[in-house]
Amino acid sequence: MSKYRRTLLSAIALMMAAPLLAISATAQAQEKVIKVGALKLIHSITPHFYQQFAPPGYKIEVIPFETPTDSKNAVVTGTVDFATFGIAAAMLGAAAGEPVVIFAPQCNGGMAVVASVKSDIKTIKDLKGKKVAIWPSSTQEVVILERLKAEGMSIKDIQPIRLPFSDMAPALARGDIDAYVGAEPGPGISLANGVGRIVEYPYSTAIGSLNMVWATRQEMIDKNPELVRIMVDMHRKATEFAMSNRAEMVKMTMQKLGQQQKSIELAAPNVELTWRINDEFIKRAKAYGALMLEKKQIRELPNFDRFINTKFMPADAPAPAKK
Repeated sequence: MSKYRRTLLSAIALMMAAPLLAISATAQAQEKVIKVGALKLIHSITPHFYQQFAPPGYKIEVIPFETPTDSKNAVVTGTVDFATFGIAAAMLGAAAGEPVVIFAPQCNGGMAVVASVKSDIKTIKDLKGKKVAIWPSSTQEVVILERLKAEGMSIKDIQPIRLPFSDMAPALARGDIDAYVGAEPGPGISLANGVGRIVEYPYSTAIGSLNMVWATRQEMIDKNPELVRIMVDMHRKATEFAMSNRAEMVKMTMQKLGQQQKSIELAAPNVELTWRINDEFIKRAKAYGALMLEKKQIRELPNFDRFINTKFMPADAPAPAKK
């Protein structure tokens, strides 16, 4: 083939490809990007499944956060459109007048009190005088305060150590702390590497296993309710998929959190991903608010009718009873 002919064919090919490239670029430009905040925890893994269930033209961008407060603040400031974080962070924000709105639950469980296998800690009472890692303003903090109270103790009876969840398992392995009140996969990691034992899964309080929620800001509720409905539908489908396909849940968690399979498999049974707002959820959320008020972590309760928005629950989801 002559050089001229090759040049001509190349020019024709480029001319034919140009419209396709233009269409592709236009499609990408028109694609709706939804920014979603998620914690680096197994019970915050649901958003990583959203893209599988997103409507055509929607792209899910998952932005990881280290702490519940950071994730909540990202919602308040508009850095993300939606985010998942603990009920504690949500309650703190709403009680302080921030426009935080819960529109769906995220998970139950995912918490554990873990002690070093080298320690003599077998019960909550055994934490007395020990160095215990707790993340301030977390759901776990309220839970452990309530568990200590039930055992006739208070925070003054232990040595609380401020640590984010991701640092707890490594700190226990190094011997820096005696125990921690953690979030999965931390407890699973401590079990897998043989340095930790479960003292208890602390679900015996009035808030049960309530942990993380899905939230947005009031402006999103007011100005773009259709997007919230789309989000709930994705959240529901992703949750049901992950809970019915545990192997996929473990695989995704390993991929996104960089943890070993054994630790994730040990953590997974302690996590119940969920999406329904029902009577039990509202009951536990109000109990949680009452505990935070009692412990003076908030000055007043939020307006629950505004704080927990139930109107986006699908018709086949159990509706909360009327007050």
